Amino acid sequence: MKLFSRGDADGFFAIALDNLVQLILIPVLCVGAVGMAPSFVYGRILPGIAVSYLAGNIFYAWQAHRLARRENRTDVCAMPFGLNTPTMLAYVFLEMVPARQIALARGVADPDSAAWAAGVAACLGSGAIEMAGAFAAPALRRFTPRAAMLASLSGAGFAFLALNFFFNTFAHPLVGIVTLGLVLLFYFGGVKPKGGVPAALVVMAAGTAFAWATGLAPGPAVPAGAVGWHPPGFAAAAVARALGAGQFLPSHSVIVPMGLLNVLFSMQCLESAAAAGDAYAPRSSLAVNAACTLAGACFGSPFPTSLYIGHPAWKRMGARAGYSTLNGVFVTAVCLTGSVAAIGWAVPPDAGLAIIIWVGLVITIQAFEAAPQRHWPAVLIGMVPVLLAWVTFSIKNAIRIAGPGASPGAGFSSGLLGRFHGSGVYLDGGFAVEQGAFFAALVLSAATVLIIDRRFAAAAAWMLGAAALSLAGLMHSWKFAGEDTVASLPILDRLAGAGGEGTLFPAAAFAAAYAVVAILLLLARRFTEPDE
Repeated sequence: MKLFSRGDADGFFAIALDNLVQLILIPVLCVGAVGMAPSFVYGRILPGIAVSYLAGNIFYAWQAHRLARRENRTDVCAMPFGLNTPTMLAYVFLEMVPARQIALARGVADPDSAAWAAGVAACLGSGAIEMAGAFAAPALRRFTPRAAMLASLSGAGFAFLALNFFFNTFAHPLVGIVTLGLVLLFYFGGVKPKGGVPAALVVMAAGTAFAWATGLAPGPAVPAGAVGWHPPGFAAAAVARALGAGQFLPSHSVIVPMGLLNVLFSMQCLESAAAAGDAYAPRSSLAVNAACTLAGACFGSPFPTSLYIGHPAWKRMGARAGYSTLNGVFVTAVCLTGSVAAIGWAVPPDAGLAIIIWVGLVITIQAFEAAPQRHWPAVLIGMVPVLLAWVTFSIKNAIRIAGPGASPGAGFSSGLLGRFHGSGVYLDGGFAVEQGAFFAALVLSAATVLIIDRRFAAAAAWMLGAAALSLAGLMHSWKFAGEDTVASLPILDRLAGAGGEGTLFPAAAFAAAYAVVAILLLLARRFTEPDE
């Protein structure tokens, strides 16, 4: 397989756009939400991210070449790789923002460093969990039906990529609909631009031109001092503060579920790649991802890395290994020079979001292509918890923006739930499914596959696993936290000496429900008969 193929250009533009959206978001979150100085973000955080990106992309490109040599093929596509967006948002709002507020309340001289250290601690904890999970992943993969592994991934692709960015498409029609039309033409129409021009480049050029013509561009002004040479440096102070100040224990209710979800999500991405014909070793793939997260944290990044959703889409573009190498070099360059700010000024994300929508659609399609038709109900059931998690996330955003209302019990509280109940919407169900949505999707989908195949005892085992996850607080266990709902892990709270609030098992009702279903499945052959 060549170092670079023609399809690598298309793949590079698509993955680079996806990464740029995240990189542009980081200064917005760290400066706007956390309150950090721009110099802190461009001088410490982005260089640390560059370390993790370069190491990961180079490894996964090498891994693709190794697989191609071993199987004597030239159509192997490297695993897409980058930052984990849900974890990034969680660590900003649930770790870094509170840490800076506490530092300000205590009169700490450098609150930016306090917020940064909290993020680095969360990133180190997540990397450690992912590293441990890399050794358990192969066993879990052997016992999990393929439909179950792909179902929640397709739900994430459909909701968080396709549906989410369709808002942008119809909010800015001259940019969104025109680029969507080009994406449908090039990627579903079986044609390509003349002259060997990459299709993704045509889409982004057209989107950028219409963005400037309609006033959507330019973007935010480039901060003073952002563009320049910012080499990475070992974040000794932040790492020492994270390790020495006991910062892991107070944050376990965020770090543990996010770390476990990262492991599960990466496993599902590997299963998606295997379904597309590229079967990578789970242990080494997950271990390197964890190592990149840890390396990034040691050089100042508060944000874990992840294998990316969308391998089959990149493979259909014709991307092989070169796009991954190009992506690693590109992201490293824009992070170390601060030019991400200048690119964000010139090229709005809307210019290429239609490509991300297409990636989401392809992932959704793959779940049905890779699963036998009799297992399609399991795929659909597995998609539901993730779709509901996206809907719940969107509703919470709307409440925060518009305000919860002036009636008694305003804010994120039981009063808010009462008003939703009055309108026939049981939002507490959304809060419950949002916590551990990928676990719930995996369990429900796997159990459905086994029920379809009449393996009732195995399905019961999955339901008992769901009961155990619920008791541990990793599924359906939630609590109000400011203007949000977060995981509630009272068992770990008390083990950590943090006290904990309320009952020891907030999701006990869910555990009981799953256990009852397990019993029914074990007894099913006693009160049922085959119905062909």
